[in-house]
Amino acid sequence: MSDKFIFRFVAGISVFVFVVVVILSMKVLPKPHVSSELLYFLPKLNAILNGSCSVLLLLSLYFITHGKVVLHKRTNILAFTLSSLFLVSYILFHWLAPETRFGDLNADGSLSPEEKSAAGNIRYVYYVILITHIILAAGVLPLILLSFYRGLQMQIAKHKKLVRWTFPIWLYVTITGVIVYMMIAPYYNF
Repeated sequence: MSDKFIFRFVAGISVFVFVVVVILSMKVLPKPHVSSELLYFLPKLNAILNGSCSVLLLLSLYFITHGKVVLHKRTNILAFTLSSLFLVSYILFHWLAPETRFGDLNADGSLSPEEKSAAGNIRYVYYVILITHIILAAGVLPLILLSFYRGLQMQIAKHKKLVRWTFPIWLYVTITGVIVYMMIAPYYNF
């Protein structure tokens, strides 16, 4: 396969995922009725998958810095697989669940002055983490796909150049995914 084909393929997947997430966030598609147990389970699953990926990424770094290429590759394949499962679960959750706002204690979709006061300035911390998480998550997908491809093809020099950017962004996204979950979970009211 040519680089041109790979770049087009990665761009196509990245754009498709971005469009799906945007459409689902707009809540315009009909959704089936699902149990509240599933709606509570999916964000927890997402946090577990993100946390697992964080650990796997750090293990992967450890393995490659100690010359354990096979373990590095296997760990990255597992991290990639878990991230893919996360993406499916994330999309499913955002299709099925109502929007949850940070600080919305009564789940009416808006924050009263009392709720804003109760949430305090931590709301701003939450939104900074959330916004950087979302932006970097959208941007890291093509980097992950290209890094993964280069690594599997044993194109070491190209893989290293990409991973200098991919690794810290992907790690930040997985860690902040867990933080976002822990901060928003008290406000889930399905």
